[in-house]
Amino acid sequence: MTDEDAPPVAENDPAPAPFAAPEPGRVTAYRGVSLIDGTGGPVRHGMAVVTDGPVIKAVVPDADLGPSGPPGAETVDVRGAFLLPGLIDAHQHLSTPPNRAQAEAMMRRQVYGGVTAIREMAGDLRQMADLARASLVGEIPGPAVHCAALMAGPGFFDDPRTHQVTQGAEPGAVPWMQAVGEDTDLPLAVAAARGTGAVAIKIYADLDAALVARITAEAHRQGMLVWAHAAVFPAMPGEVVAAGVDVVSHVHMLVHELSGDRPPSYRRQREHLADAYRRFLDAPADALDPLLDDMRRRGTILDATTSLVARMPSSAPGAAELAPRVLRRLIDRARHAGVTICAGTDYETAPGDAYPSLHDELRHLVRSMGMPPHEAIRAATAAGAAAVGLRDAAGTVEPGGQADFVIVEADPYEDIDHLRRVVTTVKRGRRHDRADYDRPAAGDRKGAPDGR
Repeated sequence: MTDEDAPPVAENDPAPAPFAAPEPGRVTAYRGVSLIDGTGGPVRHGMAVVTDGPVIKAVVPDADLGPSGPPGAETVDVRGAFLLPGLIDAHQHLSTPPNRAQAEAMMRRQVYGGVTAIREMAGDLRQMADLARASLVGEIPGPAVHCAALMAGPGFFDDPRTHQVTQGAEPGAVPWMQAVGEDTDLPLAVAAARGTGAVAIKIYADLDAALVARITAEAHRQGMLVWAHAAVFPAMPGEVVAAGVDVVSHVHMLVHELSGDRPPSYRRQREHLADAYRRFLDAPADALDPLLDDMRRRGTILDATTSLVARMPSSAPGAAELAPRVLRRLIDRARHAGVTICAGTDYETAPGDAYPSLHDELRHLVRSMGMPPHEAIRAATAAGAAAVGLRDAAGTVEPGGQADFVIVEADPYEDIDHLRRVVTTVKRGRRHDRADYDRPAAGDRKGAPDGR
């Protein structure tokens, strides 16, 4: 067969992008909403939000638009509904282990459930980078994805998860999951991590305070964020915070600051957890306030993941029954100190559930941790945007910001579960109507999922 016999191939023919953001100049007016703008102000009733392509053009009283709205604009009548910033899950692992079909299904459920961005806290970034690209350009429905490349001590890389996310290569020797030590060329290691498309370095395990500080400084020098567990052992929580990381995850780990001993490795922390919990509960209520005050001064964001501990009680003997009291006190003191708390999950709900796990975390923050609904919503919007480095572009509903918001049927300030009554999610100006997600596919006898 010669070249002349080959079928014609279209040049530069892009993949279909049915979920792409609208082009600038395409104007849509969402009219008659009650607005929760994410800035901390009260609900404003009778408002309109006007988008122009992927950005917010105006936020004005609906009456200012007149009966016909902006010239040439599409009008979406959402009178009686509540509009708030798109939700951000600040702790996800959609690529651990890598499963493309499952990840796409979870991303689809997230965006139709009001989640417009996630923080992917390490995994197989070969897969996740392509999923992030596909969501960005609109080939698939899903939230924006902000990925971390992981760094840990060499001893961590016998963990089975590291083998799952580096299939075909050596765990610890790939740019998205690197073993580091005193002799590591950190400028090169960070540059390699940047090359994966990651926006942050995740500092995970078996690293001392000096090395945590060096990684953090180099990552910041190269324009990357730094996300860490609250303790990475032998580095303790105060040392992790003092290193200048941007976000620390897992509020329950903060108790190790008072534990009186230093676990020799990350893996052995569970042996010390129950004792650390008891010491914390026996200590004065303000015992960790110096650490929390330092977090507030430095602007260190706390990714609490409270429902994770409740959902998967620690295997450490004696720790599970103490966890609810420990978590509640920690959240109370963090709020009292003025620490910024973002809403992360570190898990996804079962495939048959109608809504993603972030809704469970928000419910847990409100009903079990005593956080008022307006604070929980701020944790999942403005604080989440700050955690991924988008403080000025997302997390609020303001002119010039990214057109990421969710419209729900009833006031989530009255009941946080009203966030599960999604009408539509707008991501970069593109509407994802919940009815399209709930509608059963042709031939599907099981019908729409429960949970509306």
